Amino acid sequence: MKAYVFPGQGAQFTGMGKELYETSPLARELFEKANDILGFRITDIMFEGTAEQLKETKVTQPAVFLHSVILAKTLGDFQPDMVAGHSLGEFSALVANGTLSFEDALLLVSKRAMAMQKACEITPSTMAAVLGLDDKTVEDVCASIDGVVVAANYNCPGQLVISGETTAVEKACEALKAAGAKRALLLPVGGAFHSPMMEPAREELAAAIESTDFHTPSCPVYQNVTASAVSDPTEIKKNLIVQLTAPVRWTQSVQQMVADGATLFTEVGPGKVLTGLIGKIDNTVATANA
Repeated sequence: MKAYVFPGQGAQFTGMGKELYETSPLARELFEKANDILGFRITDIMFEGTAEQLKETKVTQPAVFLHSVILAKTLGDFQPDMVAGHSLGEFSALVANGTLSFEDALLLVSKRAMAMQKACEITPSTMAAVLGLDDKTVEDVCASIDGVVVAANYNCPGQLVISGETTAVEKACEALKAAGAKRALLLPVGGAFHSPMMEPAREELAAAIESTDFHTPSCPVYQNVTASAVSDPTEIKKNLIVQLTAPVRWTQSVQQMVADGATLFTEVGPGKVLTGLIGKIDNTVATANA
């Protein structure tokens, strides 16, 4: 069975989508439609902008989303049996399986980016990558720290990202190194994604998601929050609202997809982060990049 997976924030690079724009009339039409919807020429920044410009919140998330979704729409043999996306990538996955329209999803992604930016400005917060410890140890150490710090991204066995108040994350990093972590290093991010610090953003995005039409998908989506196959639009909507403050269970999602019959994982979008993680989660399955 064919699984298609979609990357999240951090996969962006200067020049992303430019070849697509130049070689596919459909891609050009969709990129121009996106420029109109967003009210600025995001394509100029994607194709020619600096790394700093691409890192701007209002640009990063829509840019990664657009690259992934438009690439999927130009693939001639795109027939997924299941889809999943890492954090932001879940919105791309929901367009790929027909749950959301291109236009509605782009508006939600743009709103999500702005809401997250605002939430980041309320309290100093950050994230850190922890390498070389099992999940339970990381969870236990986070639970022992004063302040807000939680497991945020279960990326692959031995790689977990924690998220929370800056001082709490820094304390957790020291405690995790003492517990045997190979590395515990702060990430260059704007704030504590997938933690309780994103509650203001969750509330803001929830209203937008609730008022958006969700359709019955053509195949199941394995959502970050549940790490299980979901096909009911009401349930998909509910899980997408919870996603901002809940952890990304990527390891568990991939394991479940394999258990449900996935034999080939194709990453659609910028970079090769997810195929790398999938190889570490289960080296018996085939991976490819669109």
